[in-house]
Amino acid sequence: MENHVKGKPLWALTAKLSFAAQGKLKADTVIKGGKLVNVITAEIIPEVDVAIKYGRIVLVGKADHTIGTETKIIDARDYYLVPGFLDGHIHVESSMVSLSEFSRAVIPNGTTAIFMDPHEIANVLGVEGVKLMMREGEHLPLKVYTTMPSCVPAAPGFEDAGAKFGAEEIKESMQWPGVIGLGEMMNFPGVLAGDAEVHRELMATLEAGKVITGHYSIPETEIGLQAYIAAGIRSDHESTHPEDALAKMRLGMYAKLREGSAWHDVKATIKAITETRVDSRFGILVSDDTHPNTLLVLGHLNHVVKRAVEEGLDPIRAIQMVTINTAQCFGLDHELGSITPGRCADILLIKDLAAMKVNKVIINGETVAEEGKMLIDLPAFEYPEFAKNSVHLKKSLKPEDFIITSPPGSQKVTARVIEIIEARVGTLQRQLELPVSDRQIHASVEHDVAKLMCLERHGGPGTAGLGLVKGFQLKGGAVASTVAHDSHNLLIMGMNDRDMALAGNTLAGCGGGMVVVRDGKILALLPLPIAGLMSDRPVESVAEQVRALDKAWKEIGCPLVSPFMTMALLSLPVLPELRLTNRGLVDTINFTFVDLVV
Repeated sequence: MENHVKGKPLWALTAKLSFAAQGKLKADTVIKGGKLVNVITAEIIPEVDVAIKYGRIVLVGKADHTIGTETKIIDARDYYLVPGFLDGHIHVESSMVSLSEFSRAVIPNGTTAIFMDPHEIANVLGVEGVKLMMREGEHLPLKVYTTMPSCVPAAPGFEDAGAKFGAEEIKESMQWPGVIGLGEMMNFPGVLAGDAEVHRELMATLEAGKVITGHYSIPETEIGLQAYIAAGIRSDHESTHPEDALAKMRLGMYAKLREGSAWHDVKATIKAITETRVDSRFGILVSDDTHPNTLLVLGHLNHVVKRAVEEGLDPIRAIQMVTINTAQCFGLDHELGSITPGRCADILLIKDLAAMKVNKVIINGETVAEEGKMLIDLPAFEYPEFAKNSVHLKKSLKPEDFIITSPPGSQKVTARVIEIIEARVGTLQRQLELPVSDRQIHASVEHDVAKLMCLERHGGPGTAGLGLVKGFQLKGGAVASTVAHDSHNLLIMGMNDRDMALAGNTLAGCGGGMVVVRDGKILALLPLPIAGLMSDRPVESVAEQVRALDKAWKEIGCPLVSPFMTMALLSLPVLPELRLTNRGLVDTINFTFVDLVV
């Protein structure tokens, strides 16, 4: 993976780096007198110099002998020296901005490398979409490693996506520069059942010497979890309780503890470490999904580290969980994750470890950001037209498309309803008694029940599933989104059929995005023309549009945090307990289709 060091590989520099450590070649840069956060030994060492040559660290200690007339000196006497932060599980598309704009937002917050799983764009644009994002990342200072999407679609037979990956695509991609492993293996039932295609993907990854990342979203930690790990799966980010996070670490699986814009799991999962005092080497802090406003206001991994510290974790251990632990998980600790000789000179200067505000960011020995601002320009990257033309409906939507009929003669029905849980990825399968009028089941403010449609939008069969959802507290209007994990079909939720049709047609007309409407008027629109997932505008502009979207959600009654991200998971049939795809309602505990009316 040396090509993603963005400079000469270590094997080409061995003699020169050794000479530079001895002072026979003078350093390009020396950081003087900092307080070193040594993540290898979990200690803070005062008054440490760091000498850098060719973008790599050559000496950590006293570096006066490495200083020449051309050496740049950075005074770090008031700062802690911290390795650059590594995000071990991130879907860049969920930030709603391009990879370049994502980089511009996260680098000043101390993120120097990411291990992205671009399965969002893969489900829309296929292999070409993945290649586009990888190509965009090649010229950024942010080190971008790719885990190849494993489940496209996430649940074959239960949904229709814009593409399909199999073992052959996975085997080929494992030879691509920049691919570090296999993206989250969501089809854990397939792993346990011995599904031949699933295991061919696992075999191709392991045969290439790459890492398999996981997705085990049920709390069972005995036979099933161990069978999953035994298949070679190295990590998992779906823990929501301390018990399952601890079980994974005890079994040698990296437990990735998640804190994103909508999923606030650290408060619970960090107790696996703080309340047991176990060795935290198999714990990793990740963001998973983070939207623009969070990045600009709270930060990225620096915020996740801060949250872990606020919940009682020692700051050094928290830093280990976004540096050396992550690097070791992906087999890159010889390149990244610590301030030690031979590693890339990705170093943060931080005055206060509790506040976790990053004051200076150095990548490959170059200062790229300071006091929250980028100091360098990022290269422009233009997505081709086919990537911006991804919403293909069979026909325009009409109000009657959203009618949910009831059995003849019914005055009331018992319906299966998806109930959401704020700031959690899981849903509950409820059975509610609902009134019937004109042989129709209507949305109900009284019962906090909205209608839901998932409509195939990739130019395929054009099928639609209809359902009901509880928990958004909508008082009227409708919302729609082409961000609908993981197949990213058109998801529409609302309290009346006319507004639902308007919301869906609006997104079809602008190439995708998110919209809120009420009484025939558009309250807020966030266009996401790149695959219907990402904007081509600056992150600040998108953050402003997201704020307007959030305000519009509140205007129609929804008080939740990041409701659009919670809504986006309603169509993901690999998360418990009940979901809606374009093919219908899926009981994701038993992996069967179920009827809306019991």
